[in-house]
Amino acid sequence: MPRLLTAYRVMAYVTGIVLIALLFVAVPLNHLADNPGPSAVIGPLHGFLYAVYVVVVLLLGYARRWSLWRTLVVLVAGTVPFAAFFAEHRIVTDARTQDGGAGAPDAADETGHAGGHDTVPAAHD
Repeated sequence: MPRLLTAYRVMAYVTGIVLIALLFVAVPLNHLADNPGPSAVIGPLHGFLYAVYVVVVLLLGYARRWSLWRTLVVLVAGTVPFAAFFAEHRIVTDARTQDGGAGAPDAADETGHAGGHDTVPAAHD
C-alpha cells in the first residue's frame, strides 16, 4: 500500500480516536466533574493531530486528483465523531479499486514508484 495512503489511514484513526476521547471523556469530565485536566491535554493534542491530518489529506487528495468537494468532505470527517472511520474505509476501498486490488505489485504509488516501495538497488562490488 502506498505510504501516503498508509499515512492517511493512520491519521484518520488516530484523529478519530482522540476526538472521541475529547468529546466523550475529557469534555464531560471538564463540565460535569469540574476536572479540566484531560481537556487541557487532549484538546491541544487533537488540534495538533488534526493539523497533521489536514496536511496528509491535502497531499493525498492532490496525488489522487480528488475533486475539491471530496477533499472537503474528507477534511470535515476529521471533525465529526466516528466520521473519520467511515471516510477512511471509503477512501481505502476506492484506492484499492482504482489501483487494481489490495497491494497490487504493479500499481504505482503517488510518487510513481511501482509497488509503493522506495528501494535503492544494492551496489555490487
